[in-house]
Amino acid sequence: MSDMPSETRSSPQGEAIVVGGGAAGLITALALAAAGAQVHLLAPARRPDPRATALMDGSVKALEALGLWAELRPNASPLRVMRLVDDTRRLLRAPEVSFHAREMEIEAFAWNVENEALNDVLERAVATRPAIARVEGELAGLRRQAGQSVVTLGDGRTLSAALVAAADGRESAVRRLLGIAAPTRPYPQVAVTATLEHERAHEDISTEFHTETGPCVLVPLPGRRCSIVCVTSPAEAETLMALDDEGFGLAIETRTHSLLGRMRLVSPRGSFPLAARTAEHFSAERTVLVGEAAHVIPPIGAQGLNLGIRDAATLAELVADALRAGADIGSDAVTQAYERRRRADVASRTFAVDLANRSLLSELMPVHGMRGFALWLMGRVPALRHAMMREGIGPSRDVPRLVAGKPL
Repeated sequence: MSDMPSETRSSPQGEAIVVGGGAAGLITALALAAAGAQVHLLAPARRPDPRATALMDGSVKALEALGLWAELRPNASPLRVMRLVDDTRRLLRAPEVSFHAREMEIEAFAWNVENEALNDVLERAVATRPAIARVEGELAGLRRQAGQSVVTLGDGRTLSAALVAAADGRESAVRRLLGIAAPTRPYPQVAVTATLEHERAHEDISTEFHTETGPCVLVPLPGRRCSIVCVTSPAEAETLMALDDEGFGLAIETRTHSLLGRMRLVSPRGSFPLAARTAEHFSAERTVLVGEAAHVIPPIGAQGLNLGIRDAATLAELVADALRAGADIGSDAVTQAYERRRRADVASRTFAVDLANRSLLSELMPVHGMRGFALWLMGRVPALRHAMMREGIGPSRDVPRLVAGKPL
């Protein structure tokens, strides 16, 4: 961390407000502090989160650069192999394909970590950064005044800064106050999530069973545990959620063909409808949208928080450059550059996830054939395999410095 800009008191032009206390908001606050900004973190009290997140290689590099990974790694499990299994009952089925991290000369494609463990590390880091002042409260208003953004809290208090980073989730209050539309594209699917213990070792292999209603993914966690994301129809999701704990474990074991042996539920279950949503703009005057405030995609391919981390890393890089130049971090030059740089990455990930999901849901045999042929090619053509793996773990162009493992 010695090559990072020091977290000292900045001028008013170098102050930022981060709205949102989830992982994306906490990482944004930490990244901006590392960039040299003085940060006000407006975050409500933390809520329990029983889900897990697969942090891609670039996200791990960013957390390393922020000095967070060493503490988090003991709670994370590497994904060294990613296996795709066509579990549909269709006439044309894709061949099984496995991707190995060693082919890319990296330790793991991603590291899976429970969100509670991730948030514990982030919360402790925020509490120790002198450049971050945490403010508990709810956002009530947002206005511009004398070259600053002024945030009003529900109890009447105000905060002012040159820049506002809205990381307040898919129903973002900041986005609403700015009047930025975010059209929603729903899917006829529901994701059921949980953590399970199992008899057999997962051997650092993430297995994705593709069914007619969506993928059911077993993602390794430390020990003989895994997190599951089972994308299915609303009716099937309702049935799964209604089962008792023993019945739920048996149902997931059956769906995954007893790959890991007997399974036992060890966490609360979650269930949420799938939808895609992208804000029409990622920035406005002195404000940027980060994480799910800017984009929501289905939990397929583990892109969600990884996109949010690239948002935070890009913003921190732009802020660091502005501070070095003695410029206003909330200027149009910064916010519009953020818009340009993040748009292509988000659009390409959203398109890829949508295409993969719809290819499973389609009843058209030519679509099944093309999907099977594409997977067959990925299994046989090294150049194509490497290209798909490279793009799967992160963009190859315009990579933020933190995500590349470089100092700000």
